[in-house]
Amino acid sequence: MKLHFLGANRQVTGSRYCLETGQVKLMIDCGLFQERPYQDRNWHDSPIPPGEIDAMLLTHAHLDHCGLIPRLVREGFRGPIYCTRPTVELCGVVLRDSAKIQEEDAAYKQKRHRREDRRAKHPEIPLYTIADAEQALPLFRGVPYRKRVEICPGVSFLLHDAGHILGSAMLELQVDQEQPRRMLFSGDIGQWGKPLIRDPSLFEQADYVVMESTYGDRTHGEGGDVETQLSQVINETIDRGGNVVIPTFAVERSQELMYYISRLVHDGRIPNVEVFLDSPMAVDVTDIFRQFRDCFDQETWQLITSEEPPLRFPGLHLVRTVQESRAINRMESPCIIMASSGMCTAGRIKHHLRRNIERAESTIVFVGYQSHGTLGRQILDRKEQVRIHGRTYRVRAQVNQIYGFSGHADRSGLIRWLSHLGSPPRQVFLTHGDEEAAQSLAKHIREEMNWNVSVPEYQDAVDLND
Repeated sequence: MKLHFLGANRQVTGSRYCLETGQVKLMIDCGLFQERPYQDRNWHDSPIPPGEIDAMLLTHAHLDHCGLIPRLVREGFRGPIYCTRPTVELCGVVLRDSAKIQEEDAAYKQKRHRREDRRAKHPEIPLYTIADAEQALPLFRGVPYRKRVEICPGVSFLLHDAGHILGSAMLELQVDQEQPRRMLFSGDIGQWGKPLIRDPSLFEQADYVVMESTYGDRTHGEGGDVETQLSQVINETIDRGGNVVIPTFAVERSQELMYYISRLVHDGRIPNVEVFLDSPMAVDVTDIFRQFRDCFDQETWQLITSEEPPLRFPGLHLVRTVQESRAINRMESPCIIMASSGMCTAGRIKHHLRRNIERAESTIVFVGYQSHGTLGRQILDRKEQVRIHGRTYRVRAQVNQIYGFSGHADRSGLIRWLSHLGSPPRQVFLTHGDEEAAQSLAKHIREEMNWNVSVPEYQDAVDLND
């Protein structure tokens, strides 16, 4: 067996692997590179010829895990894409939206570059189109959690709860050759005790483990519980007469924010203000959440059956159209604006940032990880000036980060997940983390657990038959 590491190596985005077993070539995830130093890789030909890939296993519907699938299909991939049923539905929304943004961004760049009389680094064409996304979607195959699926004789898998987003999965892959091997791909490991979805799964045994390391060098900041932090920043901002602007991921983070804001509204802990979820995709995702209630945890079920539904509350507006979005910025009274994308790399959030980033009364609130090189990271790092839509803006708004929203386990959570294995794997591979985070976690695993661990480089290939 040979495992190729084709993304999210010593950085966070672009998750992609290929496992060759002799019987089959499997791709695990196929994500967009979203960090600025690595975005050129999105335009490269697939390192594994797409026509040679027999099937794909997909951990979840975030773009850094699924966002290159339409391009792979356009280049010749025709195999089945196995994932959970919620992930099938979410990818329908996420990939169409991503393709629409690719087309819109390409058109905007063409217009801007003609105006500025300069040439772009890449052709002013979309990375992929809506038609490419539509061609990819029929390949998706929904699989229940914990049901073994045989890909070919001797190669099978199960999906387990990852606790990261709705439908997120860890992959347990069984390869029966001369020496049977069990592999675990963690995907993104969520936190225990989060609202809405079930906790991450734990395992007793594995021969090889591919594990994320996003927060491998730190624990999540305390700062009080999420509701207290959120109510404090909302109350302080509204008192100043400003807007609360929250860049958010359309999948999971938006719904989790709605969950917490609904509790604050029902408890009277924040004033009566208008709350906008300005993301057609997030609105569609919220509908999918309501469709797959069987994935919810017990606490959420109790709220659903009470008179305080977690994804509906007074003052909430679900915004779809461009006209409705523009109308938000004409409001004179303070409001709360949630808009994608979560790292401010594209989408409607950029328009709301343009309106609010130079207002000292407003607050920009980050509730998730901000990758190096993204606009979100620049604002979070309190840069004096940032560029949005080709113009420079001074950062005068308050900048706040709320801990506890992260969809990723921190260092202690990662160690909890890994150490549940009853015996050391033959090898642990750390991916999906900046180099300093992955190396820090690797050092801890070597020194404290005495396990074999490595941090692969991009396009490394490792023989697993040794």
